[in-house]
Amino acid sequence: MQKQAWINPLFEKLTNTGEIGLQTVNYLREKQVSIAFSKDNPAVGAAWTITRSIKINTVHFGPEKIDHPRLLSLIVHETRHLQQGLLTALSVYGELDAWQVDFNFQKSLAGKYPAPEIEELCSLPLIFDRQVLQHSRRLMQAYAGKGYRIDLLPLYPLQREIRYRLTGK
Repeated sequence: MQKQAWINPLFEKLTNTGEIGLQTVNYLREKQVSIAFSKDNPAVGAAWTITRSIKINTVHFGPEKIDHPRLLSLIVHETRHLQQGLLTALSVYGELDAWQVDFNFQKSLAGKYPAPEIEELCSLPLIFDRQVLQHSRRLMQAYAGKGYRIDLLPLYPLQREIRYRLTGK
């Protein structure tokens, strides 16, 4: 497991936020997910990797800010992607799920959503409906900017997207 001095205080802070924080910590411990800080593109807050780790962008956060609500919600977001698996995580459906968990968690800490687009996004049903997912994609880019390339991801997880493209269902 991890040896960083900040990891136990981070896990304690997440655990003390409620059920979602506790579930996140339990998953991270059970799966021995590594969390590290590293410099990345300023458009990125955090990222999951295929080697089952989470990288926090030092452009925005360092270990001294482990109690920041946005940092905590980013860890919840990236953990959700690890729980989803690769094919779901790399889809608009997977992003909608992770954004909703992320920003609903953040709202539980801060008392409000950071923007009207996020409030609307969190009110959408998490369903396999192309119109809902296209609308989600627009809201995500309205909030994050055109540099957030959600438009490159399929709407559905890849296996379901292929089936849709072949059958129209």
